Amino acid sequence: MKIYTKTGDKGQTSLLGGHRVPKTHLRIEAYGSVDELNAYLGLVRDQDLNQQVEARQRLLLDIQHNLFIIGSILSTASPEEREKFQIPTLSEEEVRTLEQAIDQLNEHLPPLRNFILPGGHPSISTTQVARCVCRRAERQVIALSLEDEIDDLVIQYLNRLSDYLFTLCRQMHQELEVEETPWKPRS
Repeated sequence: MKIYTKTGDKGQTSLLGGHRVPKTHLRIEAYGSVDELNAYLGLVRDQDLNQQVEARQRLLLDIQHNLFIIGSILSTASPEEREKFQIPTLSEEEVRTLEQAIDQLNEHLPPLRNFILPGGHPSISTTQVARCVCRRAERQVIALSLEDEIDDLVIQYLNRLSDYLFTLCRQMHQELEVEETPWKPRS
């Protein structure tokens, strides 16, 4: 497979199925952010702390696979094309898996009483960046859903994923014995 095709040299790209759109099209922005999120999750998964927790490694890898499914869904222009190309779908079970992971992490965390400033350790900061990219991807998918039909589970999954990443950061604070820094607004 040749990596460069030169077909995008004028600022256009093809969706799965051949439909050409500008590289600035909202659909391209959305699945580009999902791709960026997937790369950051690889970095989160590579953190020493996360490599030591086998269940977390498996979940992060499953999340990365699900993000490829989301990218595939977003790279097609219609439900008919998704069916034609046999694009995998998300299920409510993937959303429930994230919810269960959040609940399990929350069992061992103190109640949240303030907004938390990102930082404290490079592993935590990396995970916070992934959370922010996830929120951007979610906003772009929501904007796209105002123009085109998008499976609600895609939006739900991204929403739960950002919550999972936030909760994971809080758990990492505990595991690394790094205090959370609460945001204190100026009076």
